Amino acid sequence: MASAVPRFEEWLSSEQVGRLSSEFGDPEGFARQRAGAYERFRHLEIEPNPLYRGYGYFTNVNLTGIEPGAQGAPVKLPPPLEGSVRIVHDISGTRIELPEDLRNAGVRAIPLSEVWGSGPAEVEAFLRGTEEPADRLSALATALLNRGYRLEIPDHFPQPVRVQELCLLSSPKEALSVRRAIRVGEGAQLLATEEVYSSESPANGQRLYASSTDLDLADYAKTVFLTVHAPDLRAVSVYRRTATTGTESRLGWMWNGLGGYRAKMRNHTRLTGRGSIVEDFQTFYGAKDQSYDSSFDLTHIATDTHGTSITRGVFTDEARGMSRGLVRIEPDARKTVALISEHAMLLSRGARSDTIPILEILCRDVKATHSTSVAPVDPEKVFYLQSRGISTSDAVRMIGEGFLANVYDRAPVAGLREILYPSLQARWDGAAILWKEGEYPALPRLDVTGTDAAPDWRFDSKLR
Repeated sequence: MASAVPRFEEWLSSEQVGRLSSEFGDPEGFARQRAGAYERFRHLEIEPNPLYRGYGYFTNVNLTGIEPGAQGAPVKLPPPLEGSVRIVHDISGTRIELPEDLRNAGVRAIPLSEVWGSGPAEVEAFLRGTEEPADRLSALATALLNRGYRLEIPDHFPQPVRVQELCLLSSPKEALSVRRAIRVGEGAQLLATEEVYSSESPANGQRLYASSTDLDLADYAKTVFLTVHAPDLRAVSVYRRTATTGTESRLGWMWNGLGGYRAKMRNHTRLTGRGSIVEDFQTFYGAKDQSYDSSFDLTHIATDTHGTSITRGVFTDEARGMSRGLVRIEPDARKTVALISEHAMLLSRGARSDTIPILEILCRDVKATHSTSVAPVDPEKVFYLQSRGISTSDAVRMIGEGFLANVYDRAPVAGLREILYPSLQARWDGAAILWKEGEYPALPRLDVTGTDAAPDWRFDSKLR
């Protein structure tokens, strides 16, 4: 994969950042933060840690001419899911569709424009968890912030809340930078999906999708946050996720990479509540010259917490993958159970993946394990399927799909394998996943595993 020396000063100017700040009516504090992020963008490295600069594969990125202030007609949408909150980010702005019964019951969903005008307390809640950008692309995402919302589910809300968020790229040189701040009240339940699609693939140039998510889980709250990353193959994407957990709360992160040109994800979860459980599931399918760079950090602070991270990637052609995970167990985090599992399958000689699991254990009364591998398809499995009359290409495909399906089946969303398979099949066949009128790839109604049979959601606990 050939590299090119990018000219970052051509991507974005200080005048563009100033206009964006003025157009969105930034409060004084964030206006300074936006300007500071632009200065950091100009000087920071894409990968701040020198140990990993040879693994990121974030080459040939050139966002010259991106237009964060571009405006256009709204993208056409399918009918909304009954009873769900729908949030749409496209070139026309942010649209929030909140059912009247949820609004009357106290669920709040406020777009960015209203957050900025709601006073210091609301702005502070929206910016909660914001960290000073540590790398060039995170700084760029902050400097370009142009979409966002704050969602609040009240304590003891009697029913699960379903949120479908659609992030749609429809214009060449488009830049969507979205921030979401979500608080799930005590005992409340949330199933949220972030779906990223494109209505077309630009003939030339690249465009940007930046996503920043901050979750605040109160005691006994339960949340599943599922991302389907399926933009066109010229989209450059930057994800940042943070979360804190309350007492006996449960969180399921899921990220499924199916499209895009370059994707960088940073995920930091702090298990601050006693008995809280976090599962982080990630899958990647990379073809042509795609690359994925993923880093997660699970920090166990309270006692009797359980953290699991499982990553699976399948790479072919000249695709690249990078997965590094850190589990840190603080001195007082007794009875912690932690697992990191990072595995990749290479389907061609030109594909490459690196997996780097890290355990940092500062407490003796814990159980922590890790596993990792990067390997081609097992020839014995291929031969076995061939002996049953299956062609070589179909055998490799079946093995690769099963490799990813292992994660789908463990996820706390019922039938996730069947739901995501059409998109995976399209990518395997070399087709783009495009947002077309009448052929919308949006997710259907989803259910969390176990909600019909029992009040507790199914989170894996075999290590206990």
